[in-house]
Amino acid sequence: MLGYMARRRGTQSRRDAGRSSAGAEARLAARDALVAEARITYAASLPISEHREQIIAAIRDHQVVVVAGETGSGKSTQLPKLCLEAGRGVNGIIGHTQPRRVAARTIAARVAEELGSELGQEVGYTVRFSDNVGERTLIRVMTDGVLLAELQRDRLLRRYDTIIIDEAHERSLNIDFLLGYLAQLLPRRPDLRIIVTSATIDTERFAQHFARNGAVVPVIEVAGRTYPVEVRYQPFGVDEDDDRDQVQAICDAVDELAKAGPGDVLVFVSGEREIHDTADALRRSAPPDTDVLPLYARLSSSEQQRIFEAHTGRRIVLSTNVAETSLTVPGVRYVVDAGNARISRYSRRLKVQRLPIEPISQASANQRAGRCGRVAPGICIRLFAEEDFDARPAFTEPEILRTNLASVILQMTSIGLGDVAAFPFVEPPDSAAIRDGYLLLDELGALQPAEPDRTRQLTELGRRLARLPVDPRLGRMVLEAEQRNCVHDVMVIVAALSIQDPRERPQEKRQQADELHRRFDVAGSELLGLLALWNHLRDRQRELSSNQFRKLCRAEFLNYLRVREWQDLFSQLRRAMGDLGIR
Repeated sequence: MLGYMARRRGTQSRRDAGRSSAGAEARLAARDALVAEARITYAASLPISEHREQIIAAIRDHQVVVVAGETGSGKSTQLPKLCLEAGRGVNGIIGHTQPRRVAARTIAARVAEELGSELGQEVGYTVRFSDNVGERTLIRVMTDGVLLAELQRDRLLRRYDTIIIDEAHERSLNIDFLLGYLAQLLPRRPDLRIIVTSATIDTERFAQHFARNGAVVPVIEVAGRTYPVEVRYQPFGVDEDDDRDQVQAICDAVDELAKAGPGDVLVFVSGEREIHDTADALRRSAPPDTDVLPLYARLSSSEQQRIFEAHTGRRIVLSTNVAETSLTVPGVRYVVDAGNARISRYSRRLKVQRLPIEPISQASANQRAGRCGRVAPGICIRLFAEEDFDARPAFTEPEILRTNLASVILQMTSIGLGDVAAFPFVEPPDSAAIRDGYLLLDELGALQPAEPDRTRQLTELGRRLARLPVDPRLGRMVLEAEQRNCVHDVMVIVAALSIQDPRERPQEKRQQADELHRRFDVAGSELLGLLALWNHLRDRQRELSSNQFRKLCRAEFLNYLRVREWQDLFSQLRRAMGDLGIR
């Protein structure tokens, strides 16, 4: 999120800009070696390979190119290599953004493998807490939040000569912010090339966004899957005598697909808890040679890589929408789609950001169906009615239209990008949402009073707030804690409030989980209960090995990955506070 932009601001250096002669020479030598050794190759089976010459010519002749193609067409892995062939990656790095960390790591590893390179050499990646690039790096795959953070150090993004904005159809806040900023930047960087990719048909909107002052923005359509997909609608719980829940409906669908023939199954559900509940049920009912694997963003990279390993028998992958477009799960012939996802949404009435489970759009449902049919004719079972599908919106509403804008306004003001109402978003937010954002920042004391004909500026407190990687309201708590001599405890609580609750309550063991969690209750304060849990975990982690600590979390119904995220965010907060001179 945009909170990631609030990182340490460094002085601009030649190395950061990526224009030092030594860096350019190293990149030129690396690219020449790739060409001379014929290591830039393309798989004929990928649809994008047929458009190689057309895409290379467009990159050379146009400042912005839009590449549209269904999931599995090879956009993410082949476009960086096409940029190299077009002569890019020498005067600056080829930046390649992804909405999720798991996709950034996976795509970087795949491109490096295809180029016969060691990860971190010609191809590297950068995600939060991990920077794996070197002097010879030509292609840098990163999360979009990493690129946004660089704007605080280098407003012209001199480090890059090409930027690929991948999965633009997701329309996250970060993606919309980048698209708006890059549209402003292009006149000042005529040497920069922008490539926008989308897996949906809504590509003209992106082309029009950049087609200003008579600029021509070519849209190149790339075909996706090559085999037909049969869609079956099988809603559950509709008839009076159908008392199945979602877990049972998924098990029934998987059993039905087992009769259709061999092949792996990809199941889409809304969250981690649903994945674990379904996995438990499938492991009890599936044949012995069936491998059931979870896939979601918080999994460690080693666990995520298991879905790419060779296997025998049938594999069932249970995934959130991370597998909708960000990752291609190999060998999938069948898809089961529960038809919903957790979608972040701001409640103007309650003044809070919520994460409700909502029906997905038609575009998302079609993306999920498109995950099968790549290796053979596929079948997609949708656990909802066809009439339900027809009534859904065509596309997912952009995050900018369903979020609290206080954080956006704070960061834009911090780096001097002017009034949010005048910023060239692809779809600008409505005036009421902008007004709510300004009202919140005024309540927090982050903005100076409004003056006629002048863009509002941050107060000293606002400037400090902008450097904290959390929601402005939570950041204000941390800054106030300095005055009350309780910074450490409040940072622990703020980090906990910024993530999903690490405490788990499985349906079949809810009473046992509640009893274990009750040990950390503090009379009159749920927040102090979080602090008690933190202290317990810290003490036990010091006593136990890493493997023993993981087992402890499982035994006490605590999600180990969320505990790690809690600890990582606390460490990041502590570093940011240290930069502000607060200990």
